[in-house]
Amino acid sequence: MSKFLVTGGAGYVGSVVAAHLLEAGHAVTVVDDLSTGFRAGVPDGAEFVEARIQGAAEWLDASYEGVLHFAASSQVGESVTEPEKYWRNNVGGTVELLGAMREKGVRKLVFSSTAAVYGEPERSPITEDMPTAPTSPYGASKLAMDQLITGYCHAYGMSAASLRYFNVAGAYAGAGGDFGERHDPESHLIPLVLQVAAGRREAISVFGDDYPTPDGTCVRDYIHVADLAEAHLLALGAAREGEHLICNLGNGNGFSVREVIETVREVTGHPVPETVAPRRGGDPAVLVASADRARQALGWQPKRPELAGIVEDAWNFTQKVLAS
Repeated sequence: MSKFLVTGGAGYVGSVVAAHLLEAGHAVTVVDDLSTGFRAGVPDGAEFVEARIQGAAEWLDASYEGVLHFAASSQVGESVTEPEKYWRNNVGGTVELLGAMREKGVRKLVFSSTAAVYGEPERSPITEDMPTAPTSPYGASKLAMDQLITGYCHAYGMSAASLRYFNVAGAYAGAGGDFGERHDPESHLIPLVLQVAAGRREAISVFGDDYPTPDGTCVRDYIHVADLAEAHLLALGAAREGEHLICNLGNGNGFSVREVIETVREVTGHPVPETVAPRRGGDPAVLVASADRARQALGWQPKRPELAGIVEDAWNFTQKVLAS
């Protein structure tokens, strides 16, 4: 049994990863300031420390085998209007965390990165060697965090893996709890469409229906949050001393906005009114990941690639939240 620290472990992805670590027999400490996370998201069996990442030197010690780092501000739109918050929280917080890890002798890190570092790529599927050109302070801050981690690995012999997500969805039941999306405000398509199905939102906006795709709406790569969590556990053993491994995580298949809406109708049995709105600036027609490196370096393969299964798990979680 090893002991791991999960920063941001009361949030969506962090809570599911913490649950998987517990199920694998590890000891887990979750650190979260609950600014966007939820106390109910901390799995039973995990130690919980309510604290900001900027105070890492106060709660990190040498007993940890490694750190899984999810603590970050993550709203693209907000980052445009409040860039200082994103540089201070994301980059400044990571500087503090890496410094504390170096001081305490904790040398293994798995980092929650993002496909936003690629900006608006000219081709798809997206591979890790494509240019990074983030179009928001959020994406830029995550890229800076990746670059910080690379520097620490090279200079101080740390081992790290950055996992760049595309669209994470679904929910997970296990390790003493139910874990799913509770963002407020919500900006992700699947939970927004489920809110319409649940009667909490009048209609879903389709931003542009004239893209060069089969049905005219944007195509995105959706990955089940449990598949994502499994990749993090594999990444703990993949990075080597002095190396920073960077892998995209995705299904490798894309689903359009209208396919998501129709799948929600089929899974829930509820009507989902939609309205067509103008395109949003910076929305590429297709964003799909190549996960070949993750398959080769981590031995990872998505086990839950079907959109209907992803939506069904998310819908079950939504109903439990509404009933609580």
